[in-house]
Amino acid sequence: MTAPSDPAADVLAVQGVTKRFPGVLALDDVTFGVRPGQTHALVGENGAGKSTLIKVLTGVYAPDGGEVRYQGRPVSFPTPLAAQHAGISTIYQEVNLIPLMSVARNLFLGREPRTRLGLIDFSRMHREAAEVLREYGVRVDVRRSLRELGVGAQQMVALARAVSVDARVVIMDEPTSSLEPREVETLFEVIRRLRAQDIAVVYVSHRMEELYAICDTVTVLRDGRLVHTGPLADTNRLQLVSLMLGREMGQVRAEGVTKFAGAHEAGAEPVLSAERLSRRHQLDDVSVRIHPGEVVGLGGLLGSGRTETAKVIAGALAPGEGRITVAGQPVRTGSTPAAIRAGISLLPEDRKSEGILPGLSVRENIVAAALPRMSRLGLVSESRVDAVVDTFVRRLRIKASSPHQKVGELSGGNQQKVLLARWLAMHPKVLLLDEPTRGIDVGAKAEVQKLIDELAEEGLGVLLISSDVEELIEGSDRVVVLRDGAVVGELTGDQVTEDQLMRTIAAAAEEEGHG
Repeated sequence: MTAPSDPAADVLAVQGVTKRFPGVLALDDVTFGVRPGQTHALVGENGAGKSTLIKVLTGVYAPDGGEVRYQGRPVSFPTPLAAQHAGISTIYQEVNLIPLMSVARNLFLGREPRTRLGLIDFSRMHREAAEVLREYGVRVDVRRSLRELGVGAQQMVALARAVSVDARVVIMDEPTSSLEPREVETLFEVIRRLRAQDIAVVYVSHRMEELYAICDTVTVLRDGRLVHTGPLADTNRLQLVSLMLGREMGQVRAEGVTKFAGAHEAGAEPVLSAERLSRRHQLDDVSVRIHPGEVVGLGGLLGSGRTETAKVIAGALAPGEGRITVAGQPVRTGSTPAAIRAGISLLPEDRKSEGILPGLSVRENIVAAALPRMSRLGLVSESRVDAVVDTFVRRLRIKASSPHQKVGELSGGNQQKVLLARWLAMHPKVLLLDEPTRGIDVGAKAEVQKLIDELAEEGLGVLLISSDVEELIEGSDRVVVLRDGAVVGELTGDQVTEDQLMRTIAAAAEEEGHG
């Protein structure tokens, strides 16, 4: 079932690589290679070893056994920069650029065009940056700081930078997690261009439709071991999921695509009412109501105002107008502490910059928000902390060597579970979930989906934002559809379908075009 890699034909490869961390065998005798002009999918559950393999290939980690080969020769990159200079470029899921610098400086960092006097030629840099980004569908003032762009546009800048450094291999780690459909198609065009130029692409994604649209070969890792390599066309989706999970195909077929169980019993009175929320250039008269035990989805494309709505409700953004109540009691807007005290918790979209504290342990991350509630006269009960941590580690099945392991060392799915545990430890009335399964594998995704169902059954009000349309539709009792910061429709009952959601968005766009 597994086709061996041919080291002679591969531009970048690992042979029998092993990598150990304290208490964990992250890679166990893995052989992997990518050829010039090939788009090679690298898949597996979180914790399967994908990120570790990428870091071995790019000089972040040195292997404990085996070797890395590049252009037919054994290599040992001392740093990622050395790998980049050799022609291996990597695009990470979380944008790895400098937010305070301009878009142009980020694009040309370390290779800025110079004048004859050795000074940076800003006019040339700005001109060339604008030309490069136009090819990626990004039309912005390149003199603006990167942080002023949306996450999707930032990801396209990172992509443009990675491709424009004379790379022979481009590694893409969840490159579409922040992109809207139009930007995804632009990315695919770039990949096709790279393929035509004989540049190898390693493509890591949990989105099956993308793999089958753009990749020709697939490698599956599970628990740090290679379980399959071969042409993607010879492996159907069911087989691929079965290989990733280590389960029989019949079991996968029986259990379905998502783990959502269906409709929930909602209480009569809303637990959350957000009325007529407005914020300049972002939200226009948005109203959302959530009942106890109900999952309300926010539908819409990237930039439609979904994240902004959640952040206003959670107090992270102040509205220009609008009123929020929880269980009938008014909540002071624009104040995160007030929202938390009222029982509102937000799981943010960008867990790396807005969520986890990577240098702290699993234990410290879980109780970070709840510590004031666990202290008396400024003293924290360690036994009480341990009890809370143990409860959520068990319930959410968080995989860590111990509660004292740094959360930055965990897989993306387990980091997401730690964040969920932090806010569930606050015993919220309303849970706002912004892309809760973004960038996590099918197994962890199923566990999070099942947990959302359980929380709703326990009477929690849930707001669900997801760019995975299947997840949004199967997980929501109602869907409020947004476009350009305004509500353009609401789907209930039998209307909650993928087709109806797309029709609603398209109708709003058409109406705007005629307006």
